[in-house]
Formats: sequence, structure tokens, C-alpha cells
Amino acid sequence: MEMRKPIEVLATDVVKELKRLNYAYNTICGLRASFKRICAFARDKGELHFSENLGKEYLRERYGCTTDYYLEPFPKKAKEAIRSIRLLGDFQLHGFIIRRIVKRKGYVKPPQFEEVLTAYERECANNEYSIRGMRTRLQRLFFFVDYLSLRRVTAVGHITPKIISDYVISICPKHEKSIASILTTLRVFLRFLYLNGYTDKDLSLSVPKQNKYHYPTVPSTWDPSEVKRMLDVIDRGNPRGKRDYAILILVAKLGIRVSDIKALKLSNLNWANKTITIRQEKTKNQVTYPILHDVGWALIDYLQNARPKCDVPYVFVRLNAPFQAFGENANLHNIITEYIRLAGINVPRGKRHGLHSLRHSLASALLEQGASLAVISDILGHVDSKSTSVYLHTDLNGLKACALDPEEVFPNA
Repeated sequence: MEMRKPIEVLATDVVKELKRLNYAYNTICGLRASFKRICAFARDKGELHFSENLGKEYLRERYGCTTDYYLEPFPKKAKEAIRSIRLLGDFQLHGFIIRRIVKRKGYVKPPQFEEVLTAYERECANNEYSIRGMRTRLQRLFFFVDYLSLRRVTAVGHITPKIISDYVISICPKHEKSIASILTTLRVFLRFLYLNGYTDKDLSLSVPKQNKYHYPTVPSTWDPSEVKRMLDVIDRGNPRGKRDYAILILVAKLGIRVSDIKALKLSNLNWANKTITIRQEKTKNQVTYPILHDVGWALIDYLQNARPKCDVPYVFVRLNAPFQAFGENANLHNIITEYIRLAGINVPRGKRHGLHSLRHSLASALLEQGASLAVISDILGHVDSKSTSVYLHTDLNGLKACALDPEEVFPNA
């Protein structure tokens, strides 16, 4: 087994590697200074080598960070220290620097893996994964591919259980849910390689499983009065306000997903029957929604008085030329955040407040009114009512009604 290098030597090697990778001069200078502080801390503690425990102790004493700095907020001044510790830990374990940068559109596949990755993309497309699902799945996979390139793996047939194990160790600092998603993506990809003859062994069996139960987070919801304040504050005297109001009311009253709103076409509107019929982007199921009175008038107001005259088949388009549909990756988050702010609604720390939260609010409101999970599941377009059952946690009044009165249960106790 190779002996660990002293921390000063390890830090020097990391700086050399950063220079080889053409990191910016100022970045290298900042990291070099950070390494010196960590080395001085190690000397004070009588430690010759770097360890994860040393790094955690350094963060705790010098910056007040918890060891789970990836789960909780940390001081901005600790950002470079955290990055330095990860660089030292990764280089000591793997012998190279793992780039932890989120991949964006335009990822260039390494030549040695281009054929198999293209084949896997076709497989995903044939399985009719949603656009968003495809993007996140491939993005997670590209991290593994980059890791293989750094390990100088020249073909997928050279992947070994040891390499898989080392990669899993490298993702340990991530959040528990992220780790679970990455492991699932890796397992599916390795299974694909085996079934299609790219590897002789089923390496998916070498991917560890998390021995933890998954408890879905309680969805973020808004009080009906907050939703009303949000809608009332919209200035419907201008084109942008008319468009934003129509979008928000479609989510708040019908629970339509953002991806389906962006894909909504003029041909999906059946005014004679007062219905909206779409094929959901996520589930690929056909769903019909009623055009409620206020929803209908909001759409009419937008289509007649705000929507630019253009040949685009989509209902909602950008208001600045060239008039086009919203981008593939647009989540329309800015629409709801603007009106939350204008309405003066306080958003607690950690609460999700995207457009999807309006779907959660609709589900919770229906639950409080006595609607069954099956009905709510149909309205929201869930494939499985298990996805809907999480909203039981938001109906606090209903849960209170289920509570037992000990005096009634044990009258003679």
C-alpha cells in the first residue's frame, strides 16, 4: 500500500496539478494561501498527514461550520476553506482533482465514450423519458464519465468494481438524496452496458445500495389567502401582467405543471366544450382539464389583448421580439417570486416557492375540502396515487381529527 504523503507535500502537488490544468492565477494564489493555513493548523495539532477528520476539525474551529456543511448554510468566508479541504481529500484518495462543476448544455463527450453514451441517449429517448428527466439523468452520468477520463480509463470494458467503489467515495460529501439519485443513475447505466454487450460482467451489482428508508419531504404549500394576495397584486393592465396572471391561475386553479404550460398549444383549447386537453410532458398521459370561469376569462384577456401576433403555435410566448415559446429549460420561477415579493408574503428559510408549490397548495386545499386521494391524483396527473399520499402530511386539521382522545378510549382508567 502506498504511503500517504505529508500534508505539505500533498498541498504542493495539488498546486502543481492546478497549474497543469490551467486554473486561473488568482485562483491558485487563493488556494495556495488556504493550504498554508490548513498546514499550519495540522502542525498545531501535531498531525503529519491530511485526513477528513482533520479537515472537519479545521472547519469547525476556524469557521464555525458543522461537519455537514453541504446540508446547512455556512459563512461565505468559509467557501474557499471548504473547497481547499475537498481538493486535498480528493487528491490524496484519487491522485487527481475532481471537478465539481455542474454540467451545462453543450457537454463534449470524451472520444473513448462517445459511441456508448450516444447509444445510451437513444435508449433513454426510446424509453420516452421526459426532457427534464433526460437532462438530469445524463448530467449525473457525465460526472462519472469525467471521473473515468481522469482515471485514464480508455473503454467502458475497463471499468472495475474498484473504480466504481472509488467513485462512490468521491460523492460522499453530497446530500443523501443526491447520492441516491447518482447511485441509481450509475446502476441503470452499468446495467445498460451489460445488456448491450459493452461489458462482460454486470457491474451494476457492484454499485452499493443505501440502507435507508426514503421519507418524502412535506410539500411546500401556500395558504389560500396568500395565493389570492399573489394573484390580486398582478397588474393586469399591461401585456406582461395579463400573461403572468393566466399562467399563475392555470397552476393555482388546475394544477397544470410548468412543462405542460410551456408546451400548451392553441389547438389544445376547446372553447366549445370549455376544456383543455393535453398530453403531459412528464407522464405522457392525455389529460383533460375544465376551463373554469376565471381561468377562461384570464386566457381570453391574454389572447385578445396581450399575446403578440405571431405564427408560434404555443399559447404562451415571450413578449419581446422575436416572439417565441419559452426556452426548454425555463422554469418560470421569476414569475412567482416577483409577485410573492410585491404581495409582501414572507417566505420562511428553506421553503420552496416555485410554481410547483402552487400545485401543492391546490392539492392541500382539495384534501381539506374532503376530496379523495384518487380524485386529487387525477387532477394533478399523477401516475400513482402514492405520489399524492404525501399531501396527507399537509392536512393538519384532518390529522388532528384522527387523533384519539385518551379519556374516550380509556373511560375507566
